[in-house]
Order: sequence, then structure tokens, then C-alpha cells
Amino acid sequence: MPPLALGLGLLLLSSLVCGVGLGAAGIGWAEVFRFLRAGVTGGTVPAGDVAAYTIVWEIRLPRVVLGAVVGAGLASVGVAVQAMVRNALADPFVLGISSGAAVGANAVILMGAFAGLGVWALSVSAFASSLAAMVLVYAVARSPRGLTPLRLILTGTALAYGFEAVTTVMVFGAARGEAARSAMMWLLGSLGGATWAQVPLAAATVAAGWGWLRWRAGPLNALAMGDETSAALGVRPSALRRELFVVTAAVTGTVVAVSGAIGFVGLMVPHVVRMLVGADHRRVLAVAPAVGAVLLMWADILSRLLLAPAELPVGVITAVVGVPAFLLLMRRGGYAFGGR
Repeated sequence: MPPLALGLGLLLLSSLVCGVGLGAAGIGWAEVFRFLRAGVTGGTVPAGDVAAYTIVWEIRLPRVVLGAVVGAGLASVGVAVQAMVRNALADPFVLGISSGAAVGANAVILMGAFAGLGVWALSVSAFASSLAAMVLVYAVARSPRGLTPLRLILTGTALAYGFEAVTTVMVFGAARGEAARSAMMWLLGSLGGATWAQVPLAAATVAAGWGWLRWRAGPLNALAMGDETSAALGVRPSALRRELFVVTAAVTGTVVAVSGAIGFVGLMVPHVVRMLVGADHRRVLAVAPAVGAVLLMWADILSRLLLAPAELPVGVITAVVGVPAFLLLMRRGGYAFGGR
């Protein structure tokens, strides 16, 4: 673990620097480091460099930082969801939370809802609709036996299809083609609208959720072995699953509200980390956030560079790059869910 932690730390730092330095606007590395130093220390830059400084400090850096936060959050929640429903194919979006958030986001993009909130309209609407989706999924999935994995998966999947149908109707009914394009960009995930104002709340929510999951890593190990085993070990499966549902929904709703529906990170990263450190959730949750952050930072870099100055949705990059890499690792590693 120590060598792995050191390597991931260096990879995180180098990825952040590359994310700030690479982009459609050609800015030399010397200038990038000078602008970063000025921003951190409160120094000044010449009047002729204000535009380049703004690109580095106000556009690229918050985008990279937010990408790291979102990647860490999706990876952490992916670990929790797979243990909660005991399904190797589960990810943070299997509960229907992201599809619910898409309804609120598209109401802002396509219909101008919550216009009085200004720049916060999209995030507030997406988060509010994700919470509404969470309440609906919980109400439908709950039974006298509590929250069971099968009911959660079936309810979340069914309601996700319903939310996606509502979103599709909204997109096809949009009067403006550019609005529909913006909606599709958000549905596939984008960090293009990142600002410093979005970072604190997202980072605090992800940190709190990750901290809680780390604290409950022992019970998560028991839950992953089945309800009967976990009950024999003193863990109440229904109560723990209820807590996990609330935490994962809150983190997923928060990150989706600021980045859109970025897929595949929550599915792939937990499995990749288990290949590296085994199935113990104490180790998996220690490593998964860093791997998720690195993955999403580089996906965002590629989304900016491949068709520069135009941008691709980040979700497209995570799928195109991640799917073959994941399949290769699965074939070469002899990996099975829950073990090496």
C-alpha cells in the first residue's frame, strides 16, 4: 500500500499540472507555473498576461479540481453501490438518481426553469430533482423486509427508464437546436462550466461521503458476503443498506448536479482497484478515490484536445477509453468479483 499510495499521489499531482497546462489555447509551461504561483501566493501578473492568467486560474484549474472531486466521488460511490446490491454490474446510476437529476437539469436548459437563480439554476434544479428521485426510489423499493438488493436494482432501473423518457420528450420538444445540443452535452457529462464556486460544496459532500464509507468499511465487507453472513457477524443488512442508499444518493446527486451524467467511472474503478489491492473495503476505499480522480482528469484533458477547439462530452471519453482497457484487465488478470 505505501508504494501504491506514493505512486498515486505523484500521478494525481502530475495529472493536475497536465490538466492545467494542456488545452486549445497554447500557453507555455513556464507561464503556467508562473500563473499558478501568482494565484496561490496572491502575486500580480503583467497587464498583457491577464487573459492567459484567467484561462489558467479561472477556467482550467477549477475545471481540473472539480474533475478530480467528481471522479473521486463516483469511484467511492461505485464501491458502495456494488457492495449494497451485491452486483458486479452496479454503478452509482443504477439507482436512477442521475436520470432524475437529468430531468431537473433539462428543465433549466430547455425550458428556462428556475431562471431567477441565475448561474445556480442548473445545479440547484439537478440536485433537487435527484433528491426527489431518491425519495421516489426509496418509497417504491421499500418493503416490510427493508431494502433488498433485487428490489433496489429493479426499482432504480425501472424509474431510470421513466426519467430518461421524460428527458427525451423534453429534448425533442425543444424549440432551439442549440438548447437541445447543450442538453445532450450535459446528459453525456461535461466539466466545461466548472467554476470555483462549485468546488467547495462538491468537495465537502464527496469528502463527507467518503469518510462515512471508510468508517463503515468493516460492515461493508460483511454485507458483500450476503445478508445471512452479515447478520451472523452482527451487521443489520437492511439498516446498513438504508444508510448506504442515503449516502450514495447524496454524493451522486451532488456530483451529477455540477458535471452531468458521467458514466462508467463508478462501474470500472472499483473493479480495477480490487485487482490491485484485493477485496477488503478498507483498502479499496483508500485507493478508489485517487484512481477515479486521475481517470476523470485525463478523460477531461482528452475531451478538450481531440477536437480542439471544440469539446467532446467527458462521458464519451470514459466509455471509449475505459471499456477496452477494462476488458483487457479482466482477461489478463483472471479477476472475479469480490476477489483478485
